[in-house]
Amino acid sequence: GVIGVGQDITELRKVTAAQAVVVDDLTRLIETAHAPIFGVDVDGRVTEWNQMAAQLSEFSRQETMGKFLVDEFITAEYKSLVSKVLARACEGDDTANFEFPLISKRGKQIDVLLNATARRNANGRVIGVVGVGQDITNLRQ
Repeated sequence: GVIGVGQDITELRKVTAAQAVVVDDLTRLIETAHAPIFGVDVDGRVTEWNQMAAQLSEFSRQETMGKFLVDEFITAEYKSLVSKVLARACEGDDTANFEFPLISKRGKQIDVLLNATARRNANGRVIGVVGVGQDITNLRQ
């Protein structure tokens, strides 16, 4: 004979669908925000680069993904400071209103006011940093 065991997964499917909608909404919000938003993993490699970050820096998302943020996109005199801010955020110590210059593809300096916070996985473990910035270049001139 055959014994069959079934389980109603209707509710699970509803929850999964609702989660997918939230993920899609948040992804779209980050991508289209009128603020540069970037993410790095715990090693400092770029994992997120929204449209405004691309517009300001002139580097496309594809050009930045996997590259070391500090090594490739930060001016020499700020590399150490930005590294420290990212390291502190990875330890759970967020930073607000940190000013630093980003280098554009053409070598132009873009002054950014940054808020950096730890990015965590579902278990609460820090997996990187997300930074939300504001272009303050015009305020510096």
